[in-house]
Amino acid sequence: MKLNKYIDHTLLKATATKNDIIKLCQEAKAHQFFSVCVNSCYVSLAKKELLDTDIKICSVIGFPLGAMSTNTKVQETKQAVLDGADEIDMVLNIGFLKSKDFDAVSEDIEAVKKEMPNRTLKVILETCYLEDYEIIKASELAIKSGADFIKTSTGFGTGGATIKDITLMKGVIKNGTTKIKASGGIRDTKTALEYINIGVDRIGTSNGIAIVTGGVSEEKNY
Repeated sequence: MKLNKYIDHTLLKATATKNDIIKLCQEAKAHQFFSVCVNSCYVSLAKKELLDTDIKICSVIGFPLGAMSTNTKVQETKQAVLDGADEIDMVLNIGFLKSKDFDAVSEDIEAVKKEMPNRTLKVILETCYLEDYEIIKASELAIKSGADFIKTSTGFGTGGATIKDITLMKGVIKNGTTKIKASGGIRDTKTALEYINIGVDRIGTSNGIAIVTGGVSEEKNY
């Protein structure tokens, strides 16, 4: 198992500078991570830094609250794709889900997917704010609306991935083709392997180097 190929090497904090993003890309090249995951303003910089590599560029959309208008998410997606994003991690509209306006949740996701039909769309559920039945419903809506992955967390909520939440998400996928991305709080090799062993296909983390080298990261966020 090539652990590095599971990792979306991530830097999403508000204080991330251009130099920080360049360093992220250099680390991704050194460890041959699957992708770098950045805020949309840095997609073009990451694209430039990763030219002539097969490392993907992932942009978050509607991050971290998911509460922007659908049109705003669509425009952000459109620009990120133009700037060179291969994958999009969008935050589901959590408030609409909790309002039980399931059509609005679906339309939000479908509108983003329509902008990037041939690229990978990951839908972030932000499981720390959801009851079990809401995780199940959010997973169903995301899958029906075209998500290639369902993802646990932004890393900016009150909690990250848990085995229990992944198990609920897996139960919805059954033997379908949708994949799972675990993110938030995954900081060491042992934890990463636990998630991979229960069927996670991608790990979003700012601690990728610690994970692939067997170290433990002091990073407390993503």
